[in-house]
Amino acid sequence: MTKVGFVSLGCPKNLVDSEVMMGILARGGYELTPRADEAEVLVVNTCSFIEAAQKESVDAILEMAEHKKFGAAKKLIVAGCLVERFRAQILEQVPEVDAVVGTGEVERIMEAVEGDLRVLPAQPPAFLYHDLTPRIVTTPKHAAYIKIAEGCDHPCTFCIIPQLRGAFRSRRFESVVREAENLARAGAREITLIGQDTTSYGEDFGLRDGLAQLLAKLAQTEDLLWVRFLYAYPNRVTQKLLDTIAAHPRLAKYMDMPLQHASRSVLARMKRGSNGDAFLKLLERLRTTIPGVSLRTSFIVGFPGETEADFGELCDFVRTAKLDWMGVFEYSDVDNAGSYALDEKVDAETIRERRNHLMAIQKKISRENLRAKYLRAKPRASKDGGFMALISTANCTSRILNWLVEKSRKPETLRALKSRRRMPTI
Repeated sequence: MTKVGFVSLGCPKNLVDSEVMMGILARGGYELTPRADEAEVLVVNTCSFIEAAQKESVDAILEMAEHKKFGAAKKLIVAGCLVERFRAQILEQVPEVDAVVGTGEVERIMEAVEGDLRVLPAQPPAFLYHDLTPRIVTTPKHAAYIKIAEGCDHPCTFCIIPQLRGAFRSRRFESVVREAENLARAGAREITLIGQDTTSYGEDFGLRDGLAQLLAKLAQTEDLLWVRFLYAYPNRVTQKLLDTIAAHPRLAKYMDMPLQHASRSVLARMKRGSNGDAFLKLLERLRTTIPGVSLRTSFIVGFPGETEADFGELCDFVRTAKLDWMGVFEYSDVDNAGSYALDEKVDAETIRERRNHLMAIQKKISRENLRAKYLRAKPRASKDGGFMALISTANCTSRILNWLVEKSRKPETLRALKSRRRMPTI
């Protein structure tokens, strides 16, 4: 039986694509192995979101190419977002690569492995898996991702996701529910719904407040203990969504909502719209509707045209918002993004200094928030040994939930996925 090894890079959406490709190959009679040195076929599923991710992807491809030269590997397949950007160049510049599979061609992995597919003409990605699509879940048994939508229609100038993943498209409501139920029966207790913009779920087929409806339905699944979603787009967060999260104990009281900046002028250049004052009002509404909610966001510093005044406005916003968690990206120029052509570029040293300064502000805030939540709060008693308190407050990490759910289970002995998901230095 031919052995296949995977290297999956980038985001959870990419991981799900890898799991689907694994499922298709396993159904076709291939054996999955976590060892690159014994795989006869190697698949590298790449990321291409920012420059650091591209470099990591290229490094992984070249590393796997060495196994083809000196190891057991006979075929090397490159898949994912890097293919959508550099389809022809990969084949030309890395002769060890036998085939490329874009984000819209995931279901054709078998053709690539068996030699019937080398390269397809670039087409807008349109693939979207469903509950009957073969898939091998590689996350710990208690947790799983479900991709509820693919692509994006937002015009953010710093982002190339629409080019890499295609137009926004939602999975059918019933298909998502069936997959969640199947995963729960298989032992999953924590489900994370993912998409570039999950808050737009269902809009493309006329479903109003689609995410709220989906969450309410999943909250009725008996075996599930924790359901959350990534990511929220600020102008898509409705009161119905907030009310739904507040109403159901199984829905984690958590929201990850990338705001990107707080300066009106920077947000305008990003084609995001809104401003810091509007965001503060939204955060107040979130906290009022969902008591104890944990909030995370991310920002970009050094965007073209960001002045010292703009950055100062962002710092003031962070101090006022007092978010629980925050990530900061250093702006990265990507040649086919809208922001590439913008003038008034910020130098790399200034960008780095701004990131460090903003993270220093947030570090103090996160420390204070954690102390307030964990060191002063008294745990609620529950007939389920603290389980419902976990779910209702969403103040525990997956590690604790893992211990509660999995303490009597043996760890899985096989990991078909070679984990290379490293956070880029940004």
